[in-house]
Amino acid sequence: MKPQNKFSRAAVVLAFALIMAVTGISAHALEGWGVHFENPGRPPVGNATSEYLEKYNAAYLGDVNQKKIFLTFDAGYEAGYTPKILDTLKKHDVKAAFFLVGNYLKTEPDLVRRMCDEGHTVGNHTFRHPDMSRISELSAFKKEIEELEALYKETTGSEIARFYRPPEGKYSEKNLGHAKELGYKTVFWSLAYRDWNRDNQPTRKQAFEKLLPRIHPGAIVLLHSTSKTNADILDELLTIWKGEGYEFGTLAEL
Repeated sequence: MKPQNKFSRAAVVLAFALIMAVTGISAHALEGWGVHFENPGRPPVGNATSEYLEKYNAAYLGDVNQKKIFLTFDAGYEAGYTPKILDTLKKHDVKAAFFLVGNYLKTEPDLVRRMCDEGHTVGNHTFRHPDMSRISELSAFKKEIEELEALYKETTGSEIARFYRPPEGKYSEKNLGHAKELGYKTVFWSLAYRDWNRDNQPTRKQAFEKLLPRIHPGAIVLLHSTSKTNADILDELLTIWKGEGYEFGTLAEL
């Protein structure tokens, strides 16, 4: 039995390696998006290659030859920190992208309109924030996307930008195809950290230990606007990144 178990593990590892080599997508992608940093200051390796994602009009990196950062925020609800974040972005003349769900649009229409008025991008994070990897039918996928589109237009009078981020990064190959069919670019990330738990916020030191060494050319940065730490450090963070020669781009440039 023991040799058989060893063989089984080896077979699984080999199968995963073959999946990545042949398709450009890791089996871990079925669980959700993730990246692995090999060298400080250099882009990480994603669990799908840029070439694979490009087939579906998806990306996790910008141009790795340019010192440009694409700053994005995910928001399922308002915790009271977005006004401060918007103030800081305005101070630094940085345009970010906010991926919002239906609940946010319903409860914070004034903040959503402020994001638009100040030149930020608002992207589609689905209406109900479900595990989209479990949705295989186009009709169900489309319902999540289009309900948010309708509420955004009702709230702002404008069409939502065609950028989509899967809730919690959970996706499937079918999801990528559905998003492309609906005219969306799927936007993952190349830099994020554990900032989403309101009851266990990282310290300033912990945040900088993750964000500063791992920044890299073409970074798509994911932060949560529900994080008090992010609101408190953003001014200093943007100052440091600018001091290192980084500029900030918009998702339209991807």
